[in-house]
Amino acid sequence: MAAIQALRWDGRRLSVVDQTLLPGAETWLALTGAADTAAAIARLAVRGAPNIGIAAAYGLAMELSARPSLGALEEGAEILMASRPTAVNLAWAVERVRTAALGAGPSTIASAARSEAQKIHAAEDAASAALSGFGADLLSSARTVLTHCNTGALATGGRGSALGVCIELAERHEGVRVIACETRPLLQGARLTAWELQRLGIPFSLIVDGAAAGLVRRGVVDGVVVGCDRVAANGDVANKVGTYAHALAARAAGVAFVVAGPTSTIDVGTPDGDAIEIEERGAEEVLQFGGVLVAPSGTSVINPAFDVTPASLISALVTEKGVASPLDAASVASLLA
Repeated sequence: MAAIQALRWDGRRLSVVDQTLLPGAETWLALTGAADTAAAIARLAVRGAPNIGIAAAYGLAMELSARPSLGALEEGAEILMASRPTAVNLAWAVERVRTAALGAGPSTIASAARSEAQKIHAAEDAASAALSGFGADLLSSARTVLTHCNTGALATGGRGSALGVCIELAERHEGVRVIACETRPLLQGARLTAWELQRLGIPFSLIVDGAAAGLVRRGVVDGVVVGCDRVAANGDVANKVGTYAHALAARAAGVAFVVAGPTSTIDVGTPDGDAIEIEERGAEEVLQFGGVLVAPSGTSVINPAFDVTPASLISALVTEKGVASPLDAASVASLLA
């Protein structure tokens, strides 16, 4: 299967696929520093927790290449960390680059930042490969897998997290099929996951989000695998809104509900799901569909970008360091030991 790329780093500049234009156009954006990288993250041109972290790391490194100073370091870090609140990878990656830069001398501050960003990128690529294998081992008997949002190369380093597991399954076994939820309101499943699966040649079907629970109950689905934007210390998981409903349906039907993501999404500083900040996005995302108003003007909107699934509903957390099951504070801690 041909690899899909969402980020390209040439040693000095970062290019990213503008995901807001997919699947209609594959347009690459050239980013140059902290401000334009933060803007790309905020408007979802770059998305997916691991890729947000990778892009932010490069954004700060590029800022220091242009302005190698402590002032630029702090300003760039602040701009980037304010771009989106829920995915822990963003602050984690920015802080790693910031720490590396602070430990360097004035003449090497920019090169130290670039080196750390490149290490983050390489580690996320390797994490995708490893966790895809662990997930495929865990779901080895599954042939029809339901997933939500987009968790492939467009969202992570390497081939993906949850979608990486699906790809690995399809490479190992004949007859594997993916059911992709459309993922309202911005249709990451319809626009992005379907685009990736089609390019990879993996059989799939697209469904509206509301159809998922009924298909799980009817036994159409052998397993559910989703990604994660933040894993709390107790194992609660924040992921794209709609994930919690899939977990409830899977529990009711006795179907495995698996979360896949690199350990960079684990935040031991957040004790549980109630402490995770949930991003609220603009009303226009719900009120409009393809730029067309679909509700009466002035309609009040609640638009959380994520929801929290309790650890008790999750069969396993799959990471590049192995599998945590049952998922609780002890098993999460063991992944970081």
